[in-house]
Amino acid sequence: MERLQIRNETEKDYAIVEQITREAFWNLYVPGCEEHYLAHILRGHADFVPELDFVAELDGQVIGNVMYTKSTLTSQLGRKKQILTFGPVCIHPDFQRKGYGKALLEHSFCKALELGYDLIVIFGNPGNYVGLGFKSCKKYNICMEGGIYPSAMLAKELKPGALSVEEGPWTYSDSPAYHSVDSAEAERFDQQFAPKEKRYQASQEEFYIHSHSFIQ
Repeated sequence: MERLQIRNETEKDYAIVEQITREAFWNLYVPGCEEHYLAHILRGHADFVPELDFVAELDGQVIGNVMYTKSTLTSQLGRKKQILTFGPVCIHPDFQRKGYGKALLEHSFCKALELGYDLIVIFGNPGNYVGLGFKSCKKYNICMEGGIYPSAMLAKELKPGALSVEEGPWTYSDSPAYHSVDSAEAERFDQQFAPKEKRYQASQEEFYIHSHSFIQ
């Protein structure tokens, strides 16, 4: 029987996690990907939460990973609330759609709550996350700067009533870590991996639609 273990990432996992991240994201959102480079640089950022850096290990083989950073909500009156954002999160393509990603994330939710965090905001395909309890940020009165509500921006309360909707709108600010990827450096980093073809696939159009859609 296959046995899944979820544990904190260690330094010896770094290379395989970056490889799995590359395999999982390659050509998914754009031709090629940069998520493996993001994983590489994220660990050294001040907003990175090492206690919530987990790998999924199946019969001794690492098959997935999730990383978290601190992010912030600011109420209309200026009150700030520290929350979490995760990403990259991935399962190797050979093991996707088997429940391992769900198990990995649910484990991380429990640990995040134990650490005192009570809310997570992410950007993702709603179809992948509503089954895990994520809802449109509009329902929590969480918006981006400028008062816009992207359809791909989702929130999950780890504790009921974690956010006072009446204080909103709350403006979401993610970690600068997600905006620090230098494409030239990412390309150089990618050269240490086996060559892969960059190409178009339909998931890239789906990503474009979700990332450019807003809720009124």
